[in-house]
Amino acid sequence: MNTIRKICVYCGSSPGTDPIFHAAAEKLGAIMADEDIGLVYGGGGNGLMGIIARSVRERGGHVTGIIPEFLQNREHRYDEAQEVHVVPDMHTRKRMMFEKADAIIALPGGIGTLEELVEQLTWVQLDQHNKPVLLVDIGGFWRPLLDLFAHMRNNGFIRRDLEVRYLVSERIEDVVPMLRKAHAMAQAKMKLHGELETELNPRL
Repeated sequence: MNTIRKICVYCGSSPGTDPIFHAAAEKLGAIMADEDIGLVYGGGGNGLMGIIARSVRERGGHVTGIIPEFLQNREHRYDEAQEVHVVPDMHTRKRMMFEKADAIIALPGGIGTLEELVEQLTWVQLDQHNKPVLLVDIGGFWRPLLDLFAHMRNNGFIRRDLEVRYLVSERIEDVVPMLRKAHAMAQAKMKLHGELETELNPRL
């Protein structure tokens, strides 16, 4: 695959207190729809989750919602999505969201958003996948987390040979171009690696 067709977006099931979070989710959804990029997300209709899903859908884009059965009422499952997957638990939800997407974005959110994001960063760190992961740092929301990463590095808990790899954008307009560039670079690297393996092991 040489292009980004779907993006997994982690974000809050609450709207947050700052209107810029609402505006960012709405704008990102519109851009994704206009760029023919589908949304993969947690399936809820509340908060930033609902805002971005409705924005994508209203602009004619494709929405894939994945929600655990026990959260359908609490997060007000968004039934206007073209695809709605009701799964048995959080683990299945996260795995399916990852598998259906070509890139991952974190908008502002709470503990659930943080947990999903950190899991993906861990997988990247351990070379379990090379999908680009991008933090949308609207209003400096993710700055404390980025400072914590720096603190971990300074104290020797993030080693140079196990660096945490991620992108950071402060502008919604930069998100898709940054992801496309990172995705293309990852695909080129994989192709080069495959060619080198073939040269070194011609019987493969």
